[in-house]
Amino acid sequence: MSDAFPVIKSKDSLVAKHVTKPVWDKLSRAVTKTSGFSLDKAIACAVQFDNQHCGIYAGDWDSYKVFADVFDPVIQEYHGITNDSIHTSDMDATKIQGNIDPAAPVHSTRIRVGRSIDGFGLSPGITKEQRVGVENLMKKAFANLKDDLAGSYFPLTGMKEDVRQQLVDDHFLFVSGDPNLKVAGMERDWPEGRGIFHNKEKTFLTWVNEEDQLRIISMQKGGDVKAVFDRLARGIKAVGDSVKAESGKDFMLDSKYGYVHSCPTNLGTGMRASVHIDLPGYTKVGLTVLQARCEELHLQPRGTRGESGGQTGVT
Repeated sequence: MSDAFPVIKSKDSLVAKHVTKPVWDKLSRAVTKTSGFSLDKAIACAVQFDNQHCGIYAGDWDSYKVFADVFDPVIQEYHGITNDSIHTSDMDATKIQGNIDPAAPVHSTRIRVGRSIDGFGLSPGITKEQRVGVENLMKKAFANLKDDLAGSYFPLTGMKEDVRQQLVDDHFLFVSGDPNLKVAGMERDWPEGRGIFHNKEKTFLTWVNEEDQLRIISMQKGGDVKAVFDRLARGIKAVGDSVKAESGKDFMLDSKYGYVHSCPTNLGTGMRASVHIDLPGYTKVGLTVLQARCEELHLQPRGTRGESGGQTGVT
């Protein structure tokens, strides 16, 4: 027996291509052990919206295994890898050659990764108890950070208005309301178990329990990519070592797909690098022309306040 085959509104999505009737019949009633996640929850965005490219999320590490008949072809097509691929990663900042031209109108540089702690669900499927468990573990782990990485953790629950406003002004605070995250199940029990850590200089941050359990971020004014990457690499190691010391747990790392995230598009290093840059010419001719040029360069134009946050002036 299987559940009724869903109508997938995102007809051009990878979900529509790879969630066939035979695959659905095989997997529709399977559930994962860690968080009780199911295939219908995984593909909820592709079913509800008509604008998805990928359209699937994992509720825990188990999801990638239990629903491998869907995830494997989606991941391999999206990332352009084969079934026998092996993940490799090199976080040695000394190997970075060159830097951003100081004359370029770059306001700031930001590099982030996602990380997930083994034994807990991922945001779309994580239970309330697991989410609070991640936050409590991270409170202890953050307290161990030293030197330029040391700082403070700010839970969203009970956050004072002046603290909240300052985090908004600094463009640090993540907020609720993203339609994809809501439909995917990532805003359940909002805002419990969620928060933000940042160092004293506000150049090293970690988001706790947003789209991923952890989003580890290095950022600063100007275009010194080397300095930003060096801090990120040190920060990832420090956070990972501290989590291990406090709990004995490691970050989820798959030998084929790399670091495990809730969205399969982030698998691998989980890294995204970005700059805020002034583009007055492209602002004049419009976003469509900019998008076309970015496509040629294998880049994405994104908002100054996140993926769909729009631009600020010519930035």
